[in-house]
Amino acid sequence: MKSKKSNRSIIGISVGDLNGIGYEIILKTLADNRINDLAQLVIYGSKDSAQFYKQLLKLDQIKMKFISELAEMKGSDPHLLEVWKEKVEVEPGKASATAGEYAFKSLEAAVKDLKAGAIDALVTAPINKKTIQSDDFNFPGHTEYLQSADEADDSLMLMLSEKARIGVITGHLPLKDVAQQISTELILRKMTILNRSLKEDFSVRQPKIAIMGLNPHAGDDGLLGEEEEREIIPAIQQAKSIDIMAFGPFPADGFFGSSEYLKYDGILAMYHDQGLIPAKSMAFGEGTNFTAGLSFIRTSPDHGTAFAIAGKDQADESSFRNALYRAIEISNHRKINQELVAGQFSPQKNRK
Repeated sequence: MKSKKSNRSIIGISVGDLNGIGYEIILKTLADNRINDLAQLVIYGSKDSAQFYKQLLKLDQIKMKFISELAEMKGSDPHLLEVWKEKVEVEPGKASATAGEYAFKSLEAAVKDLKAGAIDALVTAPINKKTIQSDDFNFPGHTEYLQSADEADDSLMLMLSEKARIGVITGHLPLKDVAQQISTELILRKMTILNRSLKEDFSVRQPKIAIMGLNPHAGDDGLLGEEEEREIIPAIQQAKSIDIMAFGPFPADGFFGSSEYLKYDGILAMYHDQGLIPAKSMAFGEGTNFTAGLSFIRTSPDHGTAFAIAGKDQADESSFRNALYRAIEISNHRKINQELVAGQFSPQKNRK
């Protein structure tokens, strides 16, 4: 379990695909050692692969302590927990089953400690969704794997930036299948997750949530589609009975094309690109992906493995750095919220 000697959160980092830009964005983030004042960082990887990228990118000045278990952590410098010690060939820019295998080893070890409460949050570097597939990882991506690991009924992919928090009702799903998946029940479930997350993870006391329509012009009163009238509007109406302030449905083009989105604490889009296109237009390369609805905290950068530039010292670490800051921020918010709830229901508080 984690040390109680410091109030700093312990943030785990999985290295992602060994041949992608994961190590590069991690190391470039650690090059600014001021981050060490905010949290204790522990990378789940191997000494050999870390040293490979430190030398390749001429980042040998970065201080890093190598450990075999979390109990060995000491001092404020970043630590690397050696999940494996065997030498693995690193080939920047190449998709390979071996790189995918070790990406999963890193992720699996980090999630084990996350579930045990040994670390406060996890930041995941990008994986290759194809090469990581195996008997142990048979999921479309990180989000679905983490939901399964947490044994959670549902989760919500939430894209964060300075301008907006945008979630998606349906995630990694072919567009042809979206309409048949949209239901009042599903929308209410995602609204409930977002509403709770806004309160507990972002300290928004009375969240206002905007709901997008599915069809052009939000269905135009049924002329351009029936999903708004049949599923979306009833969900918004029912939200009031469970104390969720939901508004809409809004036509997505006008909503995001104007400043309307700035009026809301959270936004729910109906499908992946409806939410992620505006999210990435607002903050591409700087946004954060947060998995809301889980018992633990996980963030990631808003981009992929970027094989085309891997190992070339061209990767921008801004999104990863922001994901790390967000993990620290959300961890602190959850701790404050837990303290408030504990104080609210403590025997002293309720004593007459």
